[in-house]
Amino acid sequence: MADTKEESALDKLWQEYARNFRDFDDLTLARWCSQTLGQLHGRAWRLSHPLVGAYRLGSQLAHDRQIWLKRLVNMPAGYVEAACCRAPLLPLFTRDVVSSGLICQHCNETAIPFDQLPAAVQTRFRTWADTYGPVHDVAHWDDRQRRKSRDYESAFENAAQKAEELLAEAAHDLVPGLLETFPAVVWEDQDECLEVRPEDITL
Repeated sequence: MADTKEESALDKLWQEYARNFRDFDDLTLARWCSQTLGQLHGRAWRLSHPLVGAYRLGSQLAHDRQIWLKRLVNMPAGYVEAACCRAPLLPLFTRDVVSSGLICQHCNETAIPFDQLPAAVQTRFRTWADTYGPVHDVAHWDDRQRRKSRDYESAFENAAQKAEELLAEAAHDLVPGLLETFPAVVWEDQDECLEVRPEDITL
């Protein structure tokens, strides 16, 4: 129950943050998004980073208003148009990369399907995901699996620690390689099911 209340309070807080962007007219919002994409250029960013969080709020409102379709500003240098919504392509790497591909930060749809990534990238990502999957699944064990483990709390804690290591590995070894193709990339730095928070992942 506490988790639900905490999530509800956090949702309300983000809704409050988003209200500031609603005061922007279309041209101001377009300029802000373009300038912020310029600041993101050249790096891999945590999903939890404050600048990324602010951009997500602004960009989702921009998507709702179809800002990028209106061509009020030029697309920032280095970015290409996302096929899913025609906004500048800013992909998100998640633990579900094999099934979901890279996710668009503007419309939350699949921006790049997994099978469209270079073969060498697919191999590395699949190997990582095959290791991460069973670790994440510990959070979703049924009663029979929990009883079989004999000490579920310990199994859960071990899985959380392993998830932290694997997410850090992805940040170090997998995500930076995407910068050879994309001007900027965002990576998911938490696993809410295993109660892994951004501050738990040390780089």
